[in-house]
Amino acid sequence: MKPYNILISGGGTGGHIYPAIAIANEIKARFPNANILFVGAKDKMEMEKVPQAGYKIEGLWISGIQRKLTSKNASFPFKLINSLWKARKIIRKFKPDIAIGTGGFASGPTLIMANRRKIPTLIQEQNSFPGITNRLLCKRVKKICVAYDNLERFFPANKIVKTGNPVRQDLLNIHSKLQAGTDFYQLDKSKKTLLVLGGSLGAHKINQLVETNLDFFKNQNVELIWQCGKLYFDEYKKYNENEGVQVHQFINKMDLAYATADFILSRAGASSVSELCIVGKPVIFIPSLNVAEDHQTKNAKSIVDKHAALMVKESELETFSVVFESLLKDIGKQQSLSENINELALPSATKDIVDEIENLLNK
Repeated sequence: MKPYNILISGGGTGGHIYPAIAIANEIKARFPNANILFVGAKDKMEMEKVPQAGYKIEGLWISGIQRKLTSKNASFPFKLINSLWKARKIIRKFKPDIAIGTGGFASGPTLIMANRRKIPTLIQEQNSFPGITNRLLCKRVKKICVAYDNLERFFPANKIVKTGNPVRQDLLNIHSKLQAGTDFYQLDKSKKTLLVLGGSLGAHKINQLVETNLDFFKNQNVELIWQCGKLYFDEYKKYNENEGVQVHQFINKMDLAYATADFILSRAGASSVSELCIVGKPVIFIPSLNVAEDHQTKNAKSIVDKHAALMVKESELETFSVVFESLLKDIGKQQSLSENINELALPSATKDIVDEIENLLNK
């Protein structure tokens, strides 16, 4: 039997790239002889991250339509035509047995051209409010793997399979890593630990909030593991001199950070939400407003509505200290949030997605 040729397209943000890589890794584990090729958008982070993960990638000249009227939109039709032509060329040469899209600009032209050549296609939607690319593709693909309920509003119900989002496998047993994490981060476990996550680049509003509340955290006997992001590290690294404050540009030992955290303050990107369900700690979401369709607020609300997390909107950050102090003093609330968010976890998501891919390959 000849090895499968698997085409995967998705990118623009880590929320599209890392699920795609996780799916590729599971495919490779299941079918070691499979040939896997990624298609991304030129000049986007997937062109760096995918080769680092050990996979080949081709780039399309594509970007999204700006929500505001701008001259950049004038080039979109030319980029789309060019990308459709390039995707067609890639598909004719690679001859994929299946094409998989995880969202982002490049997956649109790639899956459109795969559908035209009668190649089975599958999309994986990370968010509770789907992106425009997947909403456009949904009528033609064979299967749609989702992470949230009630997506029949956007997708054909007979194509939907609830699998969850791929997550790092080292998060599945973090409760056994408490001592290792405490040692690694040199924490005083007579104090509570707040883990602050704003994404790999950082979150300006969250960083400002933490900076404003440093004295408050100290008075509450709370230590910080503060991931401020690449864009802001030079500005905030000075606070490493403060007792009980650790400022990190990026957290490499995320499993150990999660293991030691008593509370987590986080953005509400789809991958982060899926990870936090598995981690099972009390979470306060501060959704980013700088995302398409305000999908982070919708992601967070889907968890908050199940009494599984708290949310503070960017417009209400002055209430954060009251919300956090109330949670800090309410052990029953902490336990119920932990239990409720953990019940939403879908730890076998990557395996379940590749099961669907394998089913399509065998048809």
